[in-house]
Amino acid sequence: METTTTTILAIETSCDETSAAVVRAERPVGAGTRSGAPPRIEVLSNVVSSQVAVHAEFGGVVPEVASRAHLEMLEPVVGQALADAGLAFDPLGTGTGRRPAIDAVAATRGPGLIGALLVGVSSAKALALAWDVPYVGVNHMEGHLFATFLERPDIGLPLVVLLVSGGHTMIVKVDEPGRYRILGSTVDDAAGEAFDKVARYLGLGYPGGPIIDALSAEGDPAAIRFPRGMLDDGLDFSFSGMKTAVINYVRRHPDATNPDLAASFQEAVVDVLVTKVLRAAKRHRAAAVALGGGVAANSRLRQRFAQAAAEAGLDHLVPSRAYCTDNAAMIAAAAHWRLAHDGATGLDAGADPSLRLATI
Repeated sequence: METTTTTILAIETSCDETSAAVVRAERPVGAGTRSGAPPRIEVLSNVVSSQVAVHAEFGGVVPEVASRAHLEMLEPVVGQALADAGLAFDPLGTGTGRRPAIDAVAATRGPGLIGALLVGVSSAKALALAWDVPYVGVNHMEGHLFATFLERPDIGLPLVVLLVSGGHTMIVKVDEPGRYRILGSTVDDAAGEAFDKVARYLGLGYPGGPIIDALSAEGDPAAIRFPRGMLDDGLDFSFSGMKTAVINYVRRHPDATNPDLAASFQEAVVDVLVTKVLRAAKRHRAAAVALGGGVAANSRLRQRFAQAAAEAGLDHLVPSRAYCTDNAAMIAAAAHWRLAHDGATGLDAGADPSLRLATI
């Protein structure tokens, strides 16, 4: 099959990270060509500017503040991504008469915060027009799925991925790139959201996930037996009741220590996540399992997931922490595939804060 090398600049601004990346990959010539194998991606740069410090004083992400921070940071982040990739530093080439050797520009178009998404989508379209190259709009969740292929393009298919973040908790079966089935999802809070709410109640600060992860190292995960929401009930998740159980326990036991509370709550959440993803892999005869999303950076989840997958004899991927949180390299990887199989995205396709993952 004839292939061509394509270099893509991608932008990610769905929530509270401003990110830009440049990646290069070989892809089949001609839109509409379908192949079961993901492209082999070379990441030339991947720059992420976090807004954690900006939102910490509010105890969570403030959408308007996030949008303004993206506006402030996007140009220097894009410029740094281009410079790190050995391309022109000035994104628009103003005053230089040059433009970087980019074949397409991609951006996350949803799901996410509408104001934040609009910053990235509008900027990507402007660059695509200025450079006369295709624009590719990418589903943020598909980007997390493609993060797996960045590190393991040879991972076995079908693949079952646990996508777990502050806004989403779901189990997705990947029959091949572009062919997805959602096997289970949360019926209330996402796991990352539950971590943030428990941390806020305990007065630990924001963001809750990393704080609870670090504090858990000082506590006993068996100190308190918190309930495991919907543990024996299919592949869907429920974390709201687990969060409430922590609140009720603290009211009854005001002398309980935060390290034990954090470790015990974390253990309950990890129990559910690991049990369900391994159950899904067995039911659907997966060749491999992988983690994705910001909560995939959690130390206990990474340990328990790897151990359970190995004991089940499953090929598995615990991703690098750089590819767990929102980043533009994963968006670029998904964009390569979408450009090859669907062609460019129309410039009239706007940002969609409720964009769903296209499934079969």
